[in-house]
Amino acid sequence: MSPSSPCRTRHSALLRCYTATRRTHAPPLQRSMESSSAIIAADAPPPPRPEQQPPRPHVVLVASPGAGHLNPMAELARRLVAHHSLAVTLVTIPDPSAGPKPNDSHSAAATLSSTATGFTTIVLPSVPLDDLPADAPIGTVLFELIARSIPHLRDVVAAASPPLAALVPDLFTAATLPLAAELAVPGYLFIPASLTALHVMRALVELHDDASLGEHRDLPDPLLFPCGAALRHEDVPVGMEDSKAPVYAQIVEEGRRYRLAAGLLVNTFYEMEPAAVEEFKFAAERGTFPPVYPVGPFVRSSSEEDAASRCVTEWLDRQPNGSVVYVSFGSAGSLSVEQTAELAAGLEESGHRFLWVVRMPSLDGQNHSDMGKRGDLSRGEEDDPLAWLPEGFLDRTSGRGLAVRSWAPQVAVLSHPATGAFVSHCGWNSTLESVSYGVPMVAWPLYAEQRMNAVFLSESVGVALRPCARVSDGVIGREEVAAAVRELMEGEKGRAVRRRTGELRQAADMAWAPEGSSRRAMEEVAERWRAAALGREEVRQ
Repeated sequence: MSPSSPCRTRHSALLRCYTATRRTHAPPLQRSMESSSAIIAADAPPPPRPEQQPPRPHVVLVASPGAGHLNPMAELARRLVAHHSLAVTLVTIPDPSAGPKPNDSHSAAATLSSTATGFTTIVLPSVPLDDLPADAPIGTVLFELIARSIPHLRDVVAAASPPLAALVPDLFTAATLPLAAELAVPGYLFIPASLTALHVMRALVELHDDASLGEHRDLPDPLLFPCGAALRHEDVPVGMEDSKAPVYAQIVEEGRRYRLAAGLLVNTFYEMEPAAVEEFKFAAERGTFPPVYPVGPFVRSSSEEDAASRCVTEWLDRQPNGSVVYVSFGSAGSLSVEQTAELAAGLEESGHRFLWVVRMPSLDGQNHSDMGKRGDLSRGEEDDPLAWLPEGFLDRTSGRGLAVRSWAPQVAVLSHPATGAFVSHCGWNSTLESVSYGVPMVAWPLYAEQRMNAVFLSESVGVALRPCARVSDGVIGREEVAAAVRELMEGEKGRAVRRRTGELRQAADMAWAPEGSSRRAMEEVAERWRAAALGREEVRQ
């Protein structure tokens, strides 16, 4: 069954309006005065030429593959140019799992090309990975990809126009920090995840400070967050669960490299994680960890979304304020076939309006990420995710629900007054977007560090409710889905979550105001970069 969707036809025609203006002719007296002025100007000496402005200090950013890493770094680049008078080059590393999709207007590359305003972008050449096992973990593939891309990055950085002010790789590309030392420029890290995630990485590294060569230890169970919440073993980020796994050792080594950075820029803001901010301040004062700067939230503007999805926002325009439950699991999240059916039944049973971004289900019975798969040949792009919904579901909910295939303009949806709740996978970008627009969440984590985020958001920050999965099979049943949606939209706990989300929305707005905490933190770092670049220029001259 493949029912038609209101959004199957994309609207791509844009109306262009041109306003013709008439040139007004000056009266004779005015023309005579203009002529006299021209004669006087011709006899006068030419005005002094303005002094040539020195080149702006140049910062090179390095993003690892994946939209979740690229989008916030592109926003960082834009703000460094717009607010801090820096020249920026954003270097990206091609994703080996992403095949050529020339018609995919929502890919990471397309997103970058549409948002790269005022800064330069460079895509490094692809590197061969054919010698890796076909079943190599995504973490292993990623770290190997970064290591093999360093020679290409060295060429780019070495050729950068002076004055080079800083090299800023992201959390997965810390192996490139030695390039900053080679060029005698500051090396900073950009962390697109939470400060709480950085706390877990730091705890992992410190756990191994006195370990013997080749010894690897499991994180304590539970691990306490700075805010006091407890992280249980089943919720630790992927790759950190098993100290015997090969990727575990790679993560420990990556975390050790963080200590080489002159500082870390984190995509968060003070009010979101105050206890973690204070803990890292104390660590920097003791000299046990580099300075950490909360410089977020980096959230895209809704004006950057694809105009072809206008049908989604037009549907939202017809809904009452705060009435719609938005359901999306990110650009890579997939539910099992059974979980998809239970979610559909729960949304139907809840009685609330909904907008659901439906992706193709996984066929192995698990909920997980599509990211990093090299060669999923089980299905083609012609597959229709809506065909996997329960029979009759779209007809029964057509008056209050909208299901769209694979993608929706998320920032436009979350910023729309009709949106009242967000069933989210708890990716950090989605979390910051939800908080920045004041939309409370139902926490439904799938992969990466999302389970940890769900614990933090529901038990510490207070902006999410987390439904319980069945112990027997890990599926969140339809009754639990319906109850979570109703509680968030109508209940007492939901009222507290909505109030807290509103408070953080105001704090997020203030963070990048002219005197906001994040903007001041970013300016402090930018001033250090400018001073370092100026000092090197004076030495060079």
